[in-house]
Amino acid sequence: CYPTEMETKVELKTCACKGCRRCIVCENHFDQNQLKHSGNEKQKVQYNLYKFLFTIQTINCVCYQGHHLVGFDFPGVSVFQDFISAPEERELIRINSNRWKDSQSGRRKQDYGPKVNFKKKKVKLSSFTGLPKYIDFIVERIRSLEGLDNFATVEQCNLEYDPVRGASIDPHYDDAWLWGERLLSLNLLSDSWFTMTTDDSAKIELTNLKPEIVDIDLTSFKTLDIDSGEFGLNEFEVKVPLCRRSLVMLSGDARYKWKHSIQRKDITSKRLCCTFRELSPEFSSGGTQEHIGRSLL
Repeated sequence: CYPTEMETKVELKTCACKGCRRCIVCENHFDQNQLKHSGNEKQKVQYNLYKFLFTIQTINCVCYQGHHLVGFDFPGVSVFQDFISAPEERELIRINSNRWKDSQSGRRKQDYGPKVNFKKKKVKLSSFTGLPKYIDFIVERIRSLEGLDNFATVEQCNLEYDPVRGASIDPHYDDAWLWGERLLSLNLLSDSWFTMTTDDSAKIELTNLKPEIVDIDLTSFKTLDIDSGEFGLNEFEVKVPLCRRSLVMLSGDARYKWKHSIQRKDITSKRLCCTFRELSPEFSSGGTQEHIGRSLL
């Protein structure tokens, strides 16, 4: 389903990066002086954040403080493991092997949704002909999950992350004008991580937890070296596991308070994801733009 090594080398001659975005293609074809003048030096990396692991079993974020396991509540993340089977994954990959477009930061994408200008807050309906037929069973399965029976999928975006291109996505909030509270991501081909960060400096106290609640190796997670019981949320980096064939939902604080990203170092083999979005209240029943929402649905 994927290009040969020779085809990949030809493909890597161009990219779609703009402004401060970059990928391996940019870095291989321009020297650092050119990258600086193009604005790529503006990308800010925070190195001193304390890394926490989001645990699916307890919806806590955990880390070691000395020999003690500590953590805090992290509402708004739901993980549905083994959401699809291996044969279903193979079929989705087969169907999605064509019609990719270059995107920023080394990604490739397929968009199934309206054309939107988020800065001018304009939606163009004429280019949207609906979701692809092959995704019907996923849409129906989403609606069978508890609390998601009213999730009306109105946009699907497929993204390809390839380590050959240095693919990643910078910390960001998804749009909240057109898209609703719940953001769903179906992960295919390989495991990876959401990296969650926030600018919120609100202080919280960490809670002592029982070590047996964690069944994942935490040796790579930086041990807290501060005795104080209070920390600012903006001192933390939360790693949310994106397991192969799992469905992950961000909502509430995880959607609106915390930015999500996928770091280049966390893409170790090719990964595909299908992101599904619903309409915001403004475009839903009773909203000021309900008529546009109805047309999209």
